[in-house]
Amino acid sequence: MAHPMGESETGVLRVDFDRRLKLEFHGSKITSDGGLLPVRELDDALGLTDLAGEHLVDPRTGKNGQHGMIGLFRQSTFGRLGGYEDVNDADRLGHDPAMRWIVGGGAVSRQAASASQMGRFETEFLATDDNIVALADLSGAWIDRVHDRRPPKDVVLDMDSSVSPTHGDQEGTAYNGHFGCSCYHPLFLFNHMGDLERCRLRPGNVHSADGWRDVLVPVVERYKERQVRIYFRGDAAFASPDLYEYLEAEGILYAIRLPANKVLQESIAHLLRRPVGRPPKHVQRFHASFSYQAGSWDRKRRVVAKVEWHPGELYPRVGFIVTNLSRPAERVVAFYNHRGTAEQYIKEGKNAIKWTRLSCRKFRNNEVRLQLHALAYNLANFMRTLALPKEVEHWSLTTIREKLVKIGAKVVAHGRYVTFQMAEVAVPRALFRDILERIDRLRRPIPATA
Repeated sequence: MAHPMGESETGVLRVDFDRRLKLEFHGSKITSDGGLLPVRELDDALGLTDLAGEHLVDPRTGKNGQHGMIGLFRQSTFGRLGGYEDVNDADRLGHDPAMRWIVGGGAVSRQAASASQMGRFETEFLATDDNIVALADLSGAWIDRVHDRRPPKDVVLDMDSSVSPTHGDQEGTAYNGHFGCSCYHPLFLFNHMGDLERCRLRPGNVHSADGWRDVLVPVVERYKERQVRIYFRGDAAFASPDLYEYLEAEGILYAIRLPANKVLQESIAHLLRRPVGRPPKHVQRFHASFSYQAGSWDRKRRVVAKVEWHPGELYPRVGFIVTNLSRPAERVVAFYNHRGTAEQYIKEGKNAIKWTRLSCRKFRNNEVRLQLHALAYNLANFMRTLALPKEVEHWSLTTIREKLVKIGAKVVAHGRYVTFQMAEVAVPRALFRDILERIDRLRRPIPATA
């Protein structure tokens, strides 16, 4: 039987293709996630996990708990950032030297939490009513910490839904005809920096805009307290009079795609006739702006239309946007088109953080997991927007995990000190130094507001 810490029992192993090579196994001395350490430094500089400790309630009443709430929380979020999307790998990660130092406390000298301990943490400790509410609020609290150091004058909020396929008899699962599968249908709200402001897990058969108030209103209230100007974008699924009226009442400028209908098309009939002359080899683009009132609306609103004639196509491509922006039609369209970045953020969450991995039977347990995935996503995005130097600031979250997080390192103890010997072939020392220096600057005192 192998040693639980990964030490070999019988010495080295050899390979036949070259007898000069020897294979040794030292799980307690080697890690594949050395790049999580600068993320842990960022966590410390911003006080993110400490903030989580202030929000979350430990339901345990005794003093025999081997691991504290903060340590368990770190192991959960950092594990997801490392690509371990559930607790199945916790037994192995509990012995990983990088994870042990990230968790801190007794985990450094012993081990981090096991799979059973992490399972209870996520499905029992965090699944209380109070902690589910706290987890939903925590992403916003983290973003406020970032904005304390990088105050925005305005913020653009993008709302979108996504699909999380389900399997078997999971609570809340339902067939969604749009996605063509049994699934959950989570709702997400991002800001223009790619931070996930808030999210909510929903059953699979709800409309894309269902429950938008629960997601949007708390975020708006946060930014109103900070006196930040708010913009909102959404696709045609969010073309709802209730949403327009709320945004207008709150003084929020918005651009929302509007489904086409006969009246809208008649308003731009002059643009729907093919332009005279020989068709050009490039796209011809036209814009229009007019007032429109649907039967369910309480007033007329501005609608911006875009008409595109593409080479080789018989009919134009037409899109409508309802807005309270006063800028020219072309600029309204350009502003709305940036909404596509929200779809990219969702894709990054699926690929890099694996937030579609919601495999628990109980709905509330999957709700907890989605919020933990969201927090791991924000950790990675903070790393991208706050700590990456200019030459790599374009990295996606998947690239960050592959090129920064997944770095092999050997652990060497020297008296009171422990050295992580990083694989420089993966990430140069100069890049690591630059990242750590940028994180260190975040520790400077926050300037007082006037």
